[in-house]
Amino acid sequence: MNHSKKQVVIIGGGPAGLAAAIAAKKSGCTDVLLIERDFILGGILNQCIHDGFGLHEFKEALSGPEYADRFIKEFHSLGIEVMTGTIVLSMNADRVIDVSTRGTYKRIQADAIVLGMGCRERTAGAISLPGTRPSGVFTAGSAQNFMNLQNIMVGKQVVVLGSGDIGLIMARRMTLEGAKVEAVFEILPYSSGLPRNIQQCLNDYEIPLFLKYSVIDIHGKDRITGVTVAEIGADRNPLENTKRFVPCDTLLLSVGLIPENELSRSAGVKIYPKTSGAFVDETYMTSIPGIFACGNVLHVHDLVDHVSAESYLAGRFASEYALGQCKPSKKEIPIETGKGIRYVLPQKISGEKDFVLSMRVVDPSRNQTVMVKCGENIIAKKKMVRLHPAEMIRMDIKAEKIGNATRLEVSVE
Repeated sequence: MNHSKKQVVIIGGGPAGLAAAIAAKKSGCTDVLLIERDFILGGILNQCIHDGFGLHEFKEALSGPEYADRFIKEFHSLGIEVMTGTIVLSMNADRVIDVSTRGTYKRIQADAIVLGMGCRERTAGAISLPGTRPSGVFTAGSAQNFMNLQNIMVGKQVVVLGSGDIGLIMARRMTLEGAKVEAVFEILPYSSGLPRNIQQCLNDYEIPLFLKYSVIDIHGKDRITGVTVAEIGADRNPLENTKRFVPCDTLLLSVGLIPENELSRSAGVKIYPKTSGAFVDETYMTSIPGIFACGNVLHVHDLVDHVSAESYLAGRFASEYALGQCKPSKKEIPIETGKGIRYVLPQKISGEKDFVLSMRVVDPSRNQTVMVKCGENIIAKKKMVRLHPAEMIRMDIKAEKIGNATRLEVSVE
C-alpha cells in the first residue's frame, strides 16, 4: 500500500470542502489535499440549476453550477492537490485514512482532517412508507439528478410527499417540463421549506400544499398508479374520513436529510443527536483532536452561503491546528438548548475566541427574541420578526461577553 503524509486533508469536494480547502491553503498550509468520490468537483450544486445561490457570499443570484464554478476556479488557482473518483474507505482517531482510486489503494496520515461529506436523503424505507414498492418512487434529489444532469424525464403525473426545499423546487421543475403536479403533502402543520420557495415554487404555479397530510398507501405493481393520502391527527394516526386516492405515475419524497457521518462514527467522533452531526467546539473541531467538520455533514443548512462561511472558518482552524497554532482548550463551557430552540452549534466553547452561534427553532413564530444567557445574565440577544424551523439563525458572539460564564443557554422569549 502506498503511504503519504499531508498537512490538511479535506474529505468532500462540494461547497463545504472547496471553501475549507481554499481557507486552509490561504491560512499558510502548503500541503493541502482534497478527496472527492465523484469525478468532478461541486457536489450537489452541479444538479441545482435554479438560481438563488450567492446572495450573501457574492451579493448576486447565481445558479448552483455558477456558484460552484467560482470556488472551483479559485481552488485550482491556488494549486491545491485534488483526488477525484476516490472513495475514503476508513478513517481512525489518529487521522489515518485509507482511500481507493480506481482499484489503487493509498494510506494517508494527516495532521488535520476536515469532514465535508454533505448529507443524504431519507428514502421510502427510512420513513417506513406503507404500500407496494413499484417503480416511479424517487427521492426529490435523485429525480433532480435524472432531469438536470442526465436529461431523463421521470414522470408526467406527480405527487410530492414532504415540503423540503428540494421537493418544492422539483415541483416547479416538473411543472416547467410539462408534468402535472397534483399536490404537495406535508405531515407537519407548517412547511419544512423556506417561505420564499413556497411562494416561488408552489403559489406562483398554483400547486396546492396540504399541511398535516401524508401518504398512507402506495398503489401499483410494476409502476406506481396512485397513492392514498389522509389528514394526520394529533395522535399521528390518519383520520378515516379524510382518506382519498390521488392518481399519479411518480411520487417524489422530500422528507428530510441525514448528515453523512459513517466515517465520523468509525473514527469515534461524538455525534450530537439533535443534528445527527458531530459534537463540535467554536473552532469546528470534533471530539477527536485534529478532526474538524463543516457544512451539511455537521448540520443541515438551508443556504449554501452559510455553508461556505462556516467552512472557511473550519478550514482556517484546521490549518492553524496542522501548523501547531491552534490546540484544544482545556476550558469547556457547554451551550444548551432552552425554550423554543431545537439545536445549537457549537455545543461547547472555550470562551477565548469570538464565534458564530447557529441554531434552529422548534416551531414557527413572529416577533420573538432569541436570548443567549448565563443564568440571568444576557450574553447576546437578537430580535426576530419571523422565526421558522426551515430558516437557520446565526449570531456573532464576542468572547469578551462570555466572561466567567460556566454554562450558556439559548432560548426564545
